[in-house]
Amino acid sequence: MKPELKLTDDGSHTLYVPSLDEHYHSHFGAITESKHIFINAGLAGLQNKEASILEVGFGTGLNALLAALYAEEKKIRVRYTALEKYPVEPQLLSELNYGSLTGNRGDEIFSAIHAASWEMPVQITEWFIIEKILCDVTVSEIEGQYDVIFFDAFGPDRQPEMWSMNVLEKIAAVSHKGTVFVTYSAKGELKRNLRTLGFHVTLLPGPPGKRVMTRAVKK
Repeated sequence: MKPELKLTDDGSHTLYVPSLDEHYHSHFGAITESKHIFINAGLAGLQNKEASILEVGFGTGLNALLAALYAEEKKIRVRYTALEKYPVEPQLLSELNYGSLTGNRGDEIFSAIHAASWEMPVQITEWFIIEKILCDVTVSEIEGQYDVIFFDAFGPDRQPEMWSMNVLEKIAAVSHKGTVFVTYSAKGELKRNLRTLGFHVTLLPGPPGKRVMTRAVKK
């Protein structure tokens, strides 16, 4: 079934998928959640002036937008690789209000991210390059090496295959010492598997409506 547009508590939109009974973001606030988990606990922790990011679950493009805006603000060169199996339809994307809620250049950058061709790197701003890859990460190989992993698949209860050791092994293979992995989930199996794969796992306070989240660093 087609995803439905929903308004969250911070005024930003999310999408609801009836067939999975799952939202793309927290109903407590989509932008608030994404900033808390992926920018503040992930990208903002890096000290270098360049960063390569892998996102598993491109979805609405909200995380990419926030990363691009952060890169602009901090003058950090970001190369962003986003993996997605089911791209959102352009009509739905055009209804999302992230651009208007994220200040200077938000609309322009959000539109450019979604206008960018798939399967090739595209320069969005002076500081941000994105490559959107259409793939099923459960069967496809991942290439490259990344400084930050934004793991934003649907929840383990809805898409357990996305959180399997098979997928996490692929993530570990494209991580180096110091790579930061962040996600909203704090499931026990996820934490155990990350530790097995050589990550130091920490639980951090979660965004509104969620007690904790996971941040892991490759040893």
